[in-house]
Amino acid sequence: MACQQPGTLVRARCEGARRILTRTTLALPHRAGRAPARARGLRAQRRVSDPRQGDPEEVVAFGDRLYPPALRYVYDPPRQLWVRGALAGQLDALAAPAIAVVGSRDATAYGLAMARELGRGLAEAGLTVVSGLALGIDGAAHRGALEAGGPTVAVTGAGTDVVYPRQHGALRGEILRRGALVSELPPGTPPLRSHFPRRNRIISGLSLGVVVVEATLKSGSLVTARHALEQGREVFAVPGPARAPRSQGPHELLRRGARLVESVDDVLAELPPGIARRPQPAGAPAGGPGLDDEDARILEALGAWAPTPDALVARLGIGVAEVLRRLVALELRGLVSRGPGGRYAVVASVASSPSSGTAHARGGVDSPDGDR
Repeated sequence: MACQQPGTLVRARCEGARRILTRTTLALPHRAGRAPARARGLRAQRRVSDPRQGDPEEVVAFGDRLYPPALRYVYDPPRQLWVRGALAGQLDALAAPAIAVVGSRDATAYGLAMARELGRGLAEAGLTVVSGLALGIDGAAHRGALEAGGPTVAVTGAGTDVVYPRQHGALRGEILRRGALVSELPPGTPPLRSHFPRRNRIISGLSLGVVVVEATLKSGSLVTARHALEQGREVFAVPGPARAPRSQGPHELLRRGARLVESVDDVLAELPPGIARRPQPAGAPAGGPGLDDEDARILEALGAWAPTPDALVARLGIGVAEVLRRLVALELRGLVSRGPGGRYAVVASVASSPSSGTAHARGGVDSPDGDR
């Protein structure tokens, strides 16, 4: 990425990368390739097990060959990481390409649907989804990745044996079976408020980029985005409704040069070639396969008119959260577009296709300023 590109965010990313190269040399806790004594001691007894829960756990120290390489050269890297779950037995999986998806705990139905679809799409593209296991956007991103059968990594602000938040007990169990919980804090450490800002640097450090979905200007998600810039990672933001408090964070990032994300393809397009596979081959038909009866009903209704989600709920008798989830999914697949006033329409190529099931063709609605 050229440092001559315009935009304060882009310049900050380049300048931050130069600063990190200098600061990291001074800050790394080793000399001449040797890990510190404490790290060598930890490395000598990496294998840990929890007799109470039976979950495999490893502790990997800075300087260990299995320490995640993405974290090795960031400023203030964790001295050690506790890794619990399925990936504890294959720590090299933490070196796999990953994208972080973070956002508001008090998320809207739209934000939850977007986070879930992004998590699913990233996992289908062969990427690990990293987040913080918090309520709201984090949990939705983890669930999307698990639904696609991909691994997901939850970086916690407590010991990996601590169930927090309690509402995510079942989700935590699923992550342990198919991914990992990661923390720089030893087992038994409670979830103190001061732990969470520091864990954010690990979320960004493990990732190629960070996607922010809904956040206020004081959100910890913007702290994660700032760490990403300092670490030379990409920053992405999903736009939302104008003047909505949870849109202020992503919109501020966009004003400063973050990459705009309306679908998972916007993230994949910024990654180096060969890093991710496309969920859908180029040239494949957008409609048809994978559509269930409810999707077909929505497409048929949209083909006849350009309603708002509320109008679709009243017309089709489907819950509002389900309608929003399906509309976002259809939009990510290129089947519908969102226009002014929050109205949805079938895109022209789908409306004219015999397999789309829409009796009345209607062109797509351009939405340069849409509040996705």
